[in-house]
Amino acid sequence: MLEIDKIYQGDCLELMPLIPDKSIDLTVTSPPYDNLRKYNGYVFDFEGIAQQLFRITKSGGVVVWVVGDATIDGSETGTSFRQALYFKEIGFKLHDTMIWNKGAFSAVGALQTRYAPVFEYMFIFCKGKIKTFNPINDHVNKCAGQKLSGTKRNADGSMKPVSNKGRILSDLGRRFNIWDINAEKANRTTHPAPFSKQLASDHILSWSNPGDLILDPMCGSGTTCKMAKYHQRHFLGIDISEEYCEIARKRVAAVPIPLEKFIG
Repeated sequence: MLEIDKIYQGDCLELMPLIPDKSIDLTVTSPPYDNLRKYNGYVFDFEGIAQQLFRITKSGGVVVWVVGDATIDGSETGTSFRQALYFKEIGFKLHDTMIWNKGAFSAVGALQTRYAPVFEYMFIFCKGKIKTFNPINDHVNKCAGQKLSGTKRNADGSMKPVSNKGRILSDLGRRFNIWDINAEKANRTTHPAPFSKQLASDHILSWSNPGDLILDPMCGSGTTCKMAKYHQRHFLGIDISEEYCEIARKRVAAVPIPLEKFIG
């Protein structure tokens, strides 16, 4: 059994079996995909990892799976979609298909015949009925101060008033499922594809509560674990590279929040 609030070096498929059934509230991870980046000695067994995630995720728990696709011989691989469908096959619900708009071209490949890719998919998988959702309300309402009005169509084609008709719209509303967040620069962590701190933070805030246990089975430089501790969640991190694990441990240790404050 792995101790919580630690980062372990090793193959996640060898270490995840040491995590008890139904013990993880939230997984936030961005696995290596389609060989777009080189990682230290890692061989990616997607199906085995997905099966382990289903076993260890609590009922109502969430897996945030951030992936993209390579373009090979003029065609995108579609790996991301195949992975999403496999998660569904083994029992997860596809709760949402979100988009991470990185705002700048960062993929590998030529652009002579295509538009520059600037996004990745963020698949939100849930085991059963989702138990935690803390929506982020930072979308600026263009109609702030006005009364909500209008109608929507029923399945039979008839119309009915929108819910909360007459409510005064506030200045800020719920964020949409396309997130505009800049990617991290690799030279900040010496990792080839460091995870965005804001991205990890916003998912942790959205799908978990203080005291919950957050996992990143391919944690790289430890961004998910760092932000979990920052937001008073427990964490488990795993990475195949001892070099990256040492970086991750130092980054987590630098977070000035004592763990005993949220042991529970």
